[in-house]
Amino acid sequence: MGPDMLTLIVVLPLLGFLLNGVLATRLSGNLVGKGFVSVAGCALPIASFLLVVKCFFDLQAGGYAPLVETAYRWALIGDSAFEIAFYFDRLSAVMALIVTGVGSVIHVYSVGYMAHDKSFGRFFAYLNLFLFFMLLLVLGRSLLVLFVGWEGVGLASYLLIGFWFEELANARAGKKAFVVNRIGDAGFLLGMFVLYQALGTLDMDRINAAFGSATPPALAASLVGVLLFIGACGKSAQIPLHVWLPDAMAGPTPVSALIHAATMVTAGVYLVARLSGLYLQAAEASALIAVVGVATAFFAATIAVVQTDIKKVLAYSTVSQLGLMFLALGVGAYGVAIFHLVTHAFFKACLFLGAGSVIHALGGEQDLRKMGGLARKIPVTFVTFAVATAAIAGIPPLAGFFSKDEILWYAFASTRGGSTLLWGVAAVTALMTAFYMFRLLWLTFLGQSRMEAKVEAHVHESPLSMTGVLMLLALLSAVGGFVAVPHFLEPQLPLPKVHEALHHVELPLLLLSIVIAFAGLAAAAYVYGAGTSRAETLQRRFAALHRWLSGKYFIDELYERCIGRPLLWVSDFVFLRLGDRALLDGTLNGLAALGQRGAGVLWRVQTGSLHLYAWLVLIGIVGALLWSWRHV
Repeated sequence: MGPDMLTLIVVLPLLGFLLNGVLATRLSGNLVGKGFVSVAGCALPIASFLLVVKCFFDLQAGGYAPLVETAYRWALIGDSAFEIAFYFDRLSAVMALIVTGVGSVIHVYSVGYMAHDKSFGRFFAYLNLFLFFMLLLVLGRSLLVLFVGWEGVGLASYLLIGFWFEELANARAGKKAFVVNRIGDAGFLLGMFVLYQALGTLDMDRINAAFGSATPPALAASLVGVLLFIGACGKSAQIPLHVWLPDAMAGPTPVSALIHAATMVTAGVYLVARLSGLYLQAAEASALIAVVGVATAFFAATIAVVQTDIKKVLAYSTVSQLGLMFLALGVGAYGVAIFHLVTHAFFKACLFLGAGSVIHALGGEQDLRKMGGLARKIPVTFVTFAVATAAIAGIPPLAGFFSKDEILWYAFASTRGGSTLLWGVAAVTALMTAFYMFRLLWLTFLGQSRMEAKVEAHVHESPLSMTGVLMLLALLSAVGGFVAVPHFLEPQLPLPKVHEALHHVELPLLLLSIVIAFAGLAAAAYVYGAGTSRAETLQRRFAALHRWLSGKYFIDELYERCIGRPLLWVSDFVFLRLGDRALLDGTLNGLAALGQRGAGVLWRVQTGSLHLYAWLVLIGIVGALLWSWRHV
C-alpha cells in the first residue's frame, strides 16, 4: 500500500468541502461556477472510492492482515498516546466501499437534482463534509477517532436536514435531529470512559482482543454494551430515540438517500459489529439489542403502512430495516447484519433517489394521494423503483431476499438468543414491509392519475445524471444478494451456531419467507389494484387504529407533554425566575439599591454650609474630650 493511502481516502472529501466551501460560497461573487462545484464535489469522492478499491486489493494481497496507518499523534497524557490512526480490515473495507461508492453516486445524482438551487455550492460543500466525517467514523482505529466522526456526521446532518432553513419547519427538523442524537451520545461517552478506565485503551481491535482473551477484564461487558448501544439507538433511530429520522425528510432528497441508505443511520450497526468481541461477552446487552431491534422493526412498519408522504414511507421503512439489522446483531449474526446493511444501501438509495425523481417530475409534490399513473410518463424511474421495491420486499432472487432471509433464520435458530417469538415478530414485519412498499409503488406509478391537471402537463423524466444513477442502483439491488458478505466477513465476524434440532426447518422457513413476500404483494394488489375505494373502506372501518398509526402513536406529543413542557417550566420558573431574576439579578440589584440608599443618607451631610461644618467639628472635639475624660 502506498504511503498515507488511508489518510488520503479520508482527506479527499474534506478537500472538496474546503474548495466548494471557500470558492463557491464564502468569497463574494461566487468566483467559480456550477461546473467547478460539480466536478470538485463529485470527483474527489469518486477518487476516494477508487483508493478504497486499491486498498481492498492490497488487503487481499496481504492475506487480509489489517492495514494500519497513523496520521499523527493527537495528544500524549502520561503513558497514554492518543493517535489519529486508521484501520482497514474486512469490516472497514466493506463499510468504506459502501460509503464511498453509494455516496459518490448520490453526489452525481445531486448535480441534476439541485441544478437550479441558489445554494448549489453550499449543498455540495456540506455533502463532502458529511462524507469526510463518515469515512473518519468507519476507518478510525480507536473509539475516540470514531467518536469525532460520529459527532461530525451529526453536525453535517444538522446542516443538511436544515439546508432550506428559510422555512421554520426545516430548521426545527435539523435541530431535532441534533438534540436527539446528543441524548444518545451521552451514553456513548459514558461507555468510552468506562472502557478507558478499565483497559487503558480505546483502540477497538485491542478492546475486542481483551474481551476475547483467556483472562477477560474485570469489567461488566453488558454495562459497557448497553451504554454504547444507547449511542447506537440515537444514531440508528431505534426506540425510543427514533423520532428524529422521519422529520429529517425536510432536507433535499439526496440528503435523505445519503443519511438513510449507506451512511449515518448505519453507524450504530457498524459500532456494534465492530465491537463484536465485547458483545460476545455481553449476553444481557445482546438480548436487549435483539428485543429493541425487533420491536423497532415492527413498530415502524405499522406506521409506514398508512403514511401518505412518499418520503415518510421510506423513512419509517429505514427505521424498520435498521431494527432488523439490530435483531441480527442481538442474536450474534454480525456478518448477516452487515450483509443487510449492504443490500439495504443499494435498494434504499435507489428508492429515495427514485422518490426524488418523482418529486422532481411533479414540481415538488410529495403527497401519494396526488400521484398515480406515472409509470407511462417516467418509465425509467418506474422500472428502477419497481426493482428496488421488489428487493426490499424480499422477492427472490433480488438482494433483499437473501439478507432478510438470513436474518429470519438466525432470529429463529441461533444459539445466542434466537427464538420463535423473535422470528414471528420479524416475519410479520417482513409481511408488512412487502405490503407497504407495493402500496407505495401502486399509489405512485400505477392506477388512475390523481394529479392536478397543471402538474400532470409538465411531468417529465429526470436528466441522465439522475436516471443513470437509478439504473446503476437498481442493478445492484438486483444482483447485490449474490455477494457473499457473511462468508467474506466470517473470519472476522463468525456466524453463530444454530440449534442442531432446527436444521430440518431451514428449507420450510426459506419457502415461508418467499410466501410472505408474495403475500404482501398480493395484499397490496387487492387493496389498491382497483383504485383507492377498498383502502378508504378499511380506513373508515378501523378509524381509531388508523388515527393512532397516522399519528405515529403520538410519541412526539407524549415527549412534548412529559419532557418538553416540564423542562420548559423548570427552565422558566427555576432557572429564569428564581435563579436568574431572583437570585442573580436580585442580589446584584439589592446591593446596588443598598449603596444608593446609603448615599442618599450621607449626601445630606454635604450641605456646603461652613457654620454647619464648624458645629460638627466642635461636636466632634467635645465628644472626643468626653471620651478621653471618661477613661482617664
